[in-house]
Amino acid sequence: MTATKGLEGIIAAQTQISSIIDDTLTYVGYGIDDLAENASFEEVVYLLWHKRLPSADELAELKQQLEEHAEIPQGVIDHFKTYPIDKVHPMAALRTAISLLGLYDDKAEDMSPEENYKKAIKLQAKVATVVTAFARIRKGQEPVAPKKGLSYAANFLYMLSGEEPADIAEEAFNKALVLHADHELNASTFTARVCVATLSDMYSGVTAAIGALKGPLHGGANEAVMNMLMEIGDEEKVEPYIREKLANKEKIMGFGHRVYRKGDPRAKHLREMSKKLTALRGEEKWYNMSEKIESIVTGEKNLPPNVDFYSASVYHSLDIDHDIFTPIFAVSRFSGWIAHILEQYENNRLIRPRAEYVGPGMQKYVPINER
Repeated sequence: MTATKGLEGIIAAQTQISSIIDDTLTYVGYGIDDLAENASFEEVVYLLWHKRLPSADELAELKQQLEEHAEIPQGVIDHFKTYPIDKVHPMAALRTAISLLGLYDDKAEDMSPEENYKKAIKLQAKVATVVTAFARIRKGQEPVAPKKGLSYAANFLYMLSGEEPADIAEEAFNKALVLHADHELNASTFTARVCVATLSDMYSGVTAAIGALKGPLHGGANEAVMNMLMEIGDEEKVEPYIREKLANKEKIMGFGHRVYRKGDPRAKHLREMSKKLTALRGEEKWYNMSEKIESIVTGEKNLPPNVDFYSASVYHSLDIDHDIFTPIFAVSRFSGWIAHILEQYENNRLIRPRAEYVGPGMQKYVPINER
């Protein structure tokens, strides 16, 4: 047996949820461009979980279910207040809080399809409230309760700021949620499937996935992109900064992808939203800087931007703290993780690969007094 580093090119599962073929991303056969331009996030959630788009009544029912389960236990809120706020990254807080939610669900260990679907609703509904509650508590503010009648995207922004968002903000955030909802067998999704393949519960599966998403080579890239833009500061400094990074062979976050060769099809949608939002705020420099960086990196390294690159300036333009960017990724990707978890449960087999051993040959134990 010979190992394939990073499992690159290895087909590890069959799925009906999403595909990446010839640089085209689809959810259950629907192109990402079509969904990004036309679908609500709630429609995408239903699509991923049921493998079809909902009727009007089915969509209304899903929205009602998400509204009904959006509140989180007071114990989770109180738990946030015990954290060493100045030292805790929001992804660590999210990882802990989602695991804690499982303790409040008396059906957490019930593995029936009916109860697993109910857990899916609860988790998707509550994750937005968890992220926004922590974002406010760490600033000394009280959480804002979810508001019925708002879309999932609008409700997130409302719970974060306490004010209902403008239409363009809701549109931008909804589009970001749609674009991040699923992405075939990425690192965090694979982690979730490996976890639940042992027949562990759904709370464990999504908690494991959060741990994988937390890393800068996966979900943390958009935060790193915005930090880079802030460090550069203005348009005139872009070229010397980036060329120095390239000369030193340093990684430029937000570029390249393990799967895509011609470019991430999601990036153009966030590029357009970045252009609109930065202009609306009178902060076009963030978009202009991003364009300059793209031009240099793509020109020099033939690496097009991925979805993380322009999502950074989009979220910044929505007044979202930079270290909340990755938890937002999780809020969206919960829909995909849950879809894969449900699919794994439906046709389960324990995921147990082998390893290529490259250590010493057979050795003989030597007593400690002879070593």
